[in-house]
Amino acid sequence: MNKSPHKNLEAWKNAMLLVEQVYKLTLDFPNEEKFGLVSQMRRAAVSVPSNLAEGAANRTKNQFVHFLSISLGSLAELDTQIELCKNLGYINDDSFQQIIIHLDKTKALVFGLRKSLEKNEK
Repeated sequence: MNKSPHKNLEAWKNAMLLVEQVYKLTLDFPNEEKFGLVSQMRRAAVSVPSNLAEGAANRTKNQFVHFLSISLGSLAELDTQIELCKNLGYINDDSFQQIIIHLDKTKALVFGLRKSLEKNEK
């Protein structure tokens, strides 16, 4: 029996990489954003794999779907924050495109997992 079933999920693996990207991306943000936007972005990013892990931990399918929905909410929050960073000039277009591609991939994997679980409930 795998004691960490979330580690087998592609969505979790991608979400972990997204967290690393967010941390690296926010390293050079202005100091005045350290407790504002940087903190919010990092918390939203960490929330994604954390909720995937919690949902995969011996939960019912309905509970797992709930945690997947929380992960999707955190991804939407992060998407908005990344867009704001681009608009404020904290990140360039290249960095923006790279992280959005990864965010969208993670979002698609989480949506797919949720859809699969919901389909199996019917």
